[in-house]
Amino acid sequence: MLNPQQSRSPGRTGRPPLTERRKAETRLEVARAAVRLFLAKGVAETSAEDIAAEAGISSRTLWRYFPTKDSCVMPLLTGGIEHTARHLRSWRSDQGVAELLAMMQSDYRESADVRTAMLNLVRLTKTEAGLRAVWLEAHREAEPVFAEALAQRAGLPEPDLTVTVQAAMINAALRAAVEYYASTSGAPNSMESVVTEALHIAAQGFPTVHKGQRKGR
Repeated sequence: MLNPQQSRSPGRTGRPPLTERRKAETRLEVARAAVRLFLAKGVAETSAEDIAAEAGISSRTLWRYFPTKDSCVMPLLTGGIEHTARHLRSWRSDQGVAELLAMMQSDYRESADVRTAMLNLVRLTKTEAGLRAVWLEAHREAEPVFAEALAQRAGLPEPDLTVTVQAAMINAALRAAVEYYASTSGAPNSMESVVTEALHIAAQGFPTVHKGQRKGR
């Protein structure tokens, strides 16, 4: 799960220690196992014990990592959000949106099976209220992280209204793009191109409407 406090800390950079990587790998495998079972049996018919067995861990270990059955899927949802937050923090004030998007596309790595599981999960969020809540929670937690990164870029001690709205626009664009891609199977575009287009749309803001173009006036 994206932790705002951890994201703000300068801390250690580079590759995480082996134990942390193993924990992250275990959490991701639990998430993938949960999606497999949710697709095969349905969310209501899948228990936390089923997920633990599918992932090859004990129920006790599962409960150490996740507070609820539905929250087991969170690791599949936070990868792209964390990736965006990292690049927002390194986005210089003299760079434009094109440079930000180029940075985001340059080093994003995600295996095909993880992406498939994530897209299957996003599709499930349309009909499963519990999973939808987890999806929205992931983005709710991301928004203040985005705002703080943008405030730092603007040289502000904390996010002002402009930065807060910009962070909300980026967050909404990412969510809408992934949901759109998942619901349309993405053809003929890649998910990266859909996300890029959505962020361009957000950056453009609202179109200007002249008085002569308004209808019903």
